Amino acid sequence: MNQLNIPDNTHFEPLVIKPSWRKIQRENITSLQELIQFLELSEHHQSLLYQHPDFILNVPKRLASKIAKDDPTDPLFLQFVPLKQELLTQVGFVAEPMHDAHFAKERKLLHKYQGRALIVSTGACAMHCRYCFRKNFNYDTSDKSFDKELELIASDRSLQEIILSGGDPLSLPDRVLQDLILNLSTIPHLKRIRFHSRFPMGIPERIDDTFLDVLKSTTKQIWFCIHANHPNEFDEDIWQALKKIQLLGIPVLNQSVLLKGVNDDTATLKRFSEILVDHGVIPYYLHQLDRVEGASHFEVEEEKGKELIQQLAGQLPGFGVPKYVREIPGEPSKTSLTSSPQG
Repeated sequence: MNQLNIPDNTHFEPLVIKPSWRKIQRENITSLQELIQFLELSEHHQSLLYQHPDFILNVPKRLASKIAKDDPTDPLFLQFVPLKQELLTQVGFVAEPMHDAHFAKERKLLHKYQGRALIVSTGACAMHCRYCFRKNFNYDTSDKSFDKELELIASDRSLQEIILSGGDPLSLPDRVLQDLILNLSTIPHLKRIRFHSRFPMGIPERIDDTFLDVLKSTTKQIWFCIHANHPNEFDEDIWQALKKIQLLGIPVLNQSVLLKGVNDDTATLKRFSEILVDHGVIPYYLHQLDRVEGASHFEVEEEKGKELIQQLAGQLPGFGVPKYVREIPGEPSKTSLTSSPQG
């Protein structure tokens, strides 16, 4: 025995200090040359890359590490790496397909559907998806407050739900999110606050104790919607992060986009839905691609999408089949491509 009366065979695990999510985010790959080296791309495959896109490369190393080396057909490669196909022009693909400016009640407040409105909380994201419909949005970066938006929300008693989107609301500091949540919590007619975030898929460390305290700080019902498209995006750390949210009594949903070469086959979609429901995540929406310029190579024909949903319905429980929808500007809800309108 030693002086501290600790048995000699006692084993101590080394103290591991986890890096902050901000530090991890700073390690995102934003240089094509770095990505080329990281993925060991051949000269032939390098020739496929779009070297100087306006919508820059931005992918967390965690996601990049899941991409197969030197494989431009990898489903994660296709989602995050700029390719020369983005230079293709096609009729119907425009800079802002959702016409968000028409629904702006304030610079950061969109009101499209009855009973709910969306706060464009920030233009920053954890990653840049090449098919992003809001990549050309005119974000308000000058005013960091939400005073005008909160005033309008408080004055509109028809609103029951506020959606925090962006960009990605989890890009905001916790103190900013805390203030926003607390201010929304004082509005009596609001019942729900919904987060839309891709952050956990690339940097699950963002779901830390401080953020969980933000979620606990309101009596409003929180809903948390992630965005993922393929089973390969997930790992155990991500599931553990999402479980922390679920343990607070917060439902977690997922919304996907139907993307050619990524998830446009029954086997992938079935496996994807199964891993979601096996972890208590509801497959919420499968979106038909929003026709933003530079993304035409991702489009899947609607008829094929309908066939895929029909096949899934025959192989999965009802709660495992996402709603196949398209967003049409001016319509009172998401437009179902298989049945009735969706909210």
